[in-house]
Amino acid sequence: MKIFLTGGTGFIGSHFINGAHRAGHEIICLKIKNTGSSIILEKDPDWIIGKLDDDFPADIFNGIDVLVHLAAHSANVPYDTLNNCLYWNLTAPLKLFNTAQKAGVKNYLAAGSCFEYGKSGEKYEFIPPDAPLLPTMTYPTSKAAASVAFSGWTAINNLKLKYLRIFQVYGEGELETRFWPFLKKTAEEGNDFPMTEGEQIRDFMHVSEVAERFIKELDFSYITDGKPFIDNVGSGNPKSLREFAEYWWEKWNAKGKLKFGEIPYRENEIMRFIPQIND
Repeated sequence: MKIFLTGGTGFIGSHFINGAHRAGHEIICLKIKNTGSSIILEKDPDWIIGKLDDDFPADIFNGIDVLVHLAAHSANVPYDTLNNCLYWNLTAPLKLFNTAQKAGVKNYLAAGSCFEYGKSGEKYEFIPPDAPLLPTMTYPTSKAAASVAFSGWTAINNLKLKYLRIFQVYGEGELETRFWPFLKKTAEEGNDFPMTEGEQIRDFMHVSEVAERFIKELDFSYITDGKPFIDNVGSGNPKSLREFAEYWWEKWNAKGKLKFGEIPYRENEIMRFIPQIND
């Protein structure tokens, strides 16, 4: 299969490239000039240098079976402004989609964010894919808007779309200020790790498993034209942040101590945020 990929230098995208190449797929990947990959790639894709909103000729999509959109703007706090997030997470990719559609690309696979659900997390023990989108911050709001726009665009053009909202992903290549890599760094340095009480219930999934899910979803044979398929991506094994930290702390044989309760919970933090996982 021939894939056009955005976001291939990113955390999930780099793992996707390695997994897709192992599966025998051919990849053309858009990347910004001088951008390096989050992990070492086993094999480089065919790189196209540019940005999502560039005026690309339609022939870059010749022979493409699926456009996989993993690029995301301002996915980590502090988030950019709402205007910038909307532009780079909705307007710019939609421009690229339109060029692909004119070139005959019919299948689109896009990554969403669990934080699109926002306040809906307070209403569900397990958040279903059709839960109301009630985001409260700029980046999640832009992703929620994009999911609606991409779905409408798919229906208007009678194309196939899979939109997958990713829950708590972690692993190699993750931004070093995020919880898992910072926990690992602290363990390796032999220091204590201050954190909250860790009672937050989350669904943690390793990035390699997330990449494999996206590779699996390259099959569009069961998708109906004009009817978007929206789903959650998670492990189906909820656990507390405390349990997650304790598991890795022991696995790394850390010498310091986990200092529970030394950091307060975030204001209005949703204590349980777990996806409904459909078999």
